[in-house]
Amino acid sequence: MSIISIQGLTKTYASGHQALNNINLEIRRGEILALLGPNGAGKTTLISIICGLVNASSGRVTADGHDIVTDFRAARQKIGLVPQELHTDSFETVWATVSLSRGLFGKAPNPGLIEKVLRDLSLWEKRDAKIMTLSGGMKRRVMIAKALSHEPTILFLDEPTAGVDVELRHDMWQMVRRLREAGVTIILTTHYIEEAEEMADRVGVISKGELILVEEKQTLMEKMGKKQLTLQLKAPLAALPASLGDYALALSNDGNTLTYSFDSRSEDTGIAVLLRRLDEAGIDFKELQSSQSSLEDIFVSLVRARP
Repeated sequence: MSIISIQGLTKTYASGHQALNNINLEIRRGEILALLGPNGAGKTTLISIICGLVNASSGRVTADGHDIVTDFRAARQKIGLVPQELHTDSFETVWATVSLSRGLFGKAPNPGLIEKVLRDLSLWEKRDAKIMTLSGGMKRRVMIAKALSHEPTILFLDEPTAGVDVELRHDMWQMVRRLREAGVTIILTTHYIEEAEEMADRVGVISKGELILVEEKQTLMEKMGKKQLTLQLKAPLAALPASLGDYALALSNDGNTLTYSFDSRSEDTGIAVLLRRLDEAGIDFKELQSSQSSLEDIFVSLVRARP
């Protein structure tokens, strides 16, 4: 069942720039959806429209059954947003700013909940610290705490780990998984392909304002992920023999490595015949290994394929 429904969403700015073009997307309750796309692709515009920060030119969005325009207050209550920019140069303490954020959504004070959010984000020891004194990574945790303070059922994370260290990134991944286990639907935009590969249930790819693909992550990787067989040769080759010209083979510049690309889903990968042909051509190898395309390879090929 969809928790967010996006139908025919288009955004054209006064300058004439079309940031989004006819986006249609159903986001499932309880999933982690990663939106991938290069800078300027429209990811942040899409999130900003759903969260009511930017008006769409046309189209309709509902959040947990509430229209984001005609029933804005009820829709926004359901949504937590962690924006890309850190607007947290505040003299307030961590405790005060997270508590205030809950109040802005009309929720009654709940110190127990605020304590739990701060503990989950490793912020409890910093609860009395002024936000302006915190590191960038800690400020980002505060942004997440503010977004969770009113108990949203939908959480948007816009580039949540941009500029944070690897340890904090992994902490955030664990936190996101815990939130999903608690029933929160999470939509994240990211430049880090490994973030989508690590966490997402589905992946959407946005390029030039268009949603060019939405797919289960595993299905995407199986469908589009080529496998490669790499052979380390015993002796370098100056060139590929003509007898191997009909194979998808690449010879490294130093002549020491042969790479064969094949479709892992095919019943006949051609490996057995290739190895026999190599033997017949007198080409010996000392080592062979297989690898599969990463999500990054797939993403790059998808975006490059766009006109």
